[in-house]
Amino acid sequence: MASRPDTDDYLNLFLNEVPLMDVRAPVEFAKGSFPGSINAPLMNDEERHRIGICYKEKGQDKAIELGHQLVSGDIKAQRIEAWTRFVAKHPDGYLFCFRGGLRSRLTQQWIKDSGIDFPLIKGGYKALRRFLIDSLDQLIEREEFRILSGRTGTGKTRVLMDLPNPLDLEGLANHRGSSFGRQVSPQPSQIDFENRLAVAMLKAHHRVGGPVYLEDESRLIGRCAMPERLRARMSESGLLVLEQPLEERISIIRADYVEGMLADYIARDGEEAGWLNYRDYLLSALDRIRKRLGGERHLHLRTLMEDALAQQTKGSADGHNAWIEGLLRDYYDPMYDYQLSQKQGRILVRGGPDVITEYARTHHSKNH
Repeated sequence: MASRPDTDDYLNLFLNEVPLMDVRAPVEFAKGSFPGSINAPLMNDEERHRIGICYKEKGQDKAIELGHQLVSGDIKAQRIEAWTRFVAKHPDGYLFCFRGGLRSRLTQQWIKDSGIDFPLIKGGYKALRRFLIDSLDQLIEREEFRILSGRTGTGKTRVLMDLPNPLDLEGLANHRGSSFGRQVSPQPSQIDFENRLAVAMLKAHHRVGGPVYLEDESRLIGRCAMPERLRARMSESGLLVLEQPLEERISIIRADYVEGMLADYIARDGEEAGWLNYRDYLLSALDRIRKRLGGERHLHLRTLMEDALAQQTKGSADGHNAWIEGLLRDYYDPMYDYQLSQKQGRILVRGGPDVITEYARTHHSKNH
């Protein structure tokens, strides 16, 4: 196999989802990396810490010497084995460290010593991250946005994905955006969220073109903060207001937050622990908005929810309709209606899913 050159074509890497091997330490990877990248570190956290101290106290040469002592013998063999597994699985991939310097060159050399040429990314993590930050800033200013709005439970995310150039912010943040929005798997770090957002925006611009459709979101999606400039641009953009009858909204919420979440918890934790964690998820989500509900209303809804959970253990989820309806009528709808009243001049269209998708298709121009 002919050896491939090292690369600084960052756009190609992200647009084509090229497999990336991050050889930084696990603690660095956990703070943030790139969509689809795999951590196969040259040094673990403890080794990196010790080498860092040595570098400060005795300089680069001594630090490199210590590195070779710490990562040798069986440990070195295990690291090389992990890398060659990645290379065999992803022959089109690239490796990177923090700056594209010592660690990635050493990794590259050790892989080469085992008989394989494998390219690295010039500039490493730092250059990739800078490329994404700059690209996101430029695209936020340049793109036309259209915002899908609607009361809670109208199924906005489902409709969003039927629009011509959708970007799913809640999917990127792994959170549905409300007090009940937590998912079974954890949210990404803030840096991971920003990187995912930048990559999604690049794909929306280069692959599809035309207005980017986003769901109306507040400043925080769970713990992931939206870029301020994106929020500002969204607040000036045209609105597509999705409308659904109350019965349909109750049904959608039940499917997503009751039946879907229970299935997810059981899949992760097993029947018994899954049920307990699902129960805790629902009750604690309601408790989080206790102050905003007021004590009496919170207590009433909590009683309905506890009754519904008791019924659910006997095989029926119908009891959940009562607290869902109460929460929509008395809490979410008045809040949403007030917010929408401040945005009247921005409404482009309002109606059911078919009306929204038809409008988007007939008004979607690829001319920027």
